[in-house]
Amino acid sequence: MSKILVTGARGAVARGLASLLEAHDVPYRLGSRAPDGPDTVRCDLTDPSTFPPALAGVRSVFLYAEAAGIDAFVKEAVAAGVEHIVLLSSSSVLAPGAAENPLAGSHLAVEEALAASPLRTTVLRPGAFAGNALGWARSLQSGRPVHLPYPGSHGDPVHEGDLAEAAFAVLTDPALAGRAYTLTGPQSLTFETQLAILGRVLGRSTPFETVSREQWKAEVDGFIPGPYAEALLDYWAATDGLPAELTDTVERLTGHPARSFRTWCEDHAEAFAA
Repeated sequence: MSKILVTGARGAVARGLASLLEAHDVPYRLGSRAPDGPDTVRCDLTDPSTFPPALAGVRSVFLYAEAAGIDAFVKEAVAAGVEHIVLLSSSSVLAPGAAENPLAGSHLAVEEALAASPLRTTVLRPGAFAGNALGWARSLQSGRPVHLPYPGSHGDPVHEGDLAEAAFAVLTDPALAGRAYTLTGPQSLTFETQLAILGRVLGRSTPFETVSREQWKAEVDGFIPGPYAEALLDYWAATDGLPAELTDTVERLTGHPARSFRTWCEDHAEAFAA
């Protein structure tokens, strides 16, 4: 009987968490909107009909923040006897006006639904994912400069491996459960600096070009909905030249310092190969 349901099985954090559970012989079940193997059950967080079979026999859940079906998910989790939810949320919920922000609002809605439920909930609130840099891969592979509307915007890129280890810690140590944790990488870095670090790891030029908000929005149209693009631009504008606040939460949960952005680049260098 499975004890832990890992949703979003195709995501980088979920994959890392599954590897840790496997290595420590902790029973788990993978859930995905589009299962790609016999060991993965269909669990579409927007489709409540997929919840009962995914939750059968489960006592803990690693949950991605999808607001569309959260009320139904909570209901089914309670009915299935789930005792603990670990939510991968976002530190954006801590900003003023988070409820009205399209990027933060969905995470906040899920947090509020879980807080109002009888389920014991642990919330992981990462800042910037180091993996966001993969969005630069196509430009760099083709030798074109990366287009940045705010190259001086600061972030706190956190390695997905650290998030997976943090999730493993709070899922397997009851003493750590039932709290909210804000997780960051070890450094506050601008986009320009991140590109420079990536270039040193790759051993080649990683140029960028500063573009206007309008040009960037036009380039991502069809990939990022307009309201989300505007929210991203506003966030980058607000953090332009403003270092991010850092935490030591990764080290407290995992027992080691947070991995650097350079380490992330070394781990993912192949993604940027020409």
